[in-house]
Amino acid sequence: MDVGAVGALRSVRDAIGAARLVMDHTEHTLLVGDQASAFALSLGLSGPANLSTDDSLDLWSTWRDKKCQPNFWQNVIPDPRFSCGPYHTWRQSSRHSRMVQECGERTAARGSSQKGIGPANHDTISMAVIDKSAKIAVGTSTNGATYKIPGRVGDGPIVGASGYADDEVGACGATGDGDIMMRFLPCYQVVESMRLGRSPEQAAEDAIARIKRKFPLFVGALFAIDRHGVHAGACNGWTFQYAVQGHGMEDVEIYTVRPQS
Repeated sequence: MDVGAVGALRSVRDAIGAARLVMDHTEHTLLVGDQASAFALSLGLSGPANLSTDDSLDLWSTWRDKKCQPNFWQNVIPDPRFSCGPYHTWRQSSRHSRMVQECGERTAARGSSQKGIGPANHDTISMAVIDKSAKIAVGTSTNGATYKIPGRVGDGPIVGASGYADDEVGACGATGDGDIMMRFLPCYQVVESMRLGRSPEQAAEDAIARIKRKFPLFVGALFAIDRHGVHAGACNGWTFQYAVQGHGMEDVEIYTVRPQS
């Protein structure tokens, strides 16, 4: 139950290292925003750095040219002069009520893939490690959802959402539509299910099924591993792959998991 996390980190490349500094050198669990960046830099992480790349700038420019679509707004309309905002709620622009209604209908019908979340547009890394003394650790790091609203914090730094571990039971890591998945704390659910006697496969499938019942079109996946090293994965909306390497293995072994029917 030793935890450190950062969110909305800017200008610091090593986010997982910053999270480790929170765990090792503070009694807090989560630091966010500019002060999280300042904290990381003050304890020796390199930076500040410009984290934009030619690819990311091209991606952003293309998105702007497409009138900022897709995006994560809902139940709002843009200023009539600008397709990319500022946005207004229907209460501020009641004369556009039909436009708002149509926008709301489109939002209700779309799934994670329509928001730009999928295998080709995702960069979450979640990893669990069991050491020689049977201690278990899990870490998750991500750049966050592309085209997100500034200030958004996803499931990455939320304990029990993107990762969870307990030496007595095992661990879990997750990836996918964090805005949906974090509402269910799926990795906490997985570990607690294993504590109650479910296998990693049963625990993982149950956690995904709980989300799917409420959000059938969500895209996401997770892996589960118990304290003995037995592992499994489950997913929805895409075919998921995860890698495992154990004692005596020269290289990782890749496991492919297909969505539940």
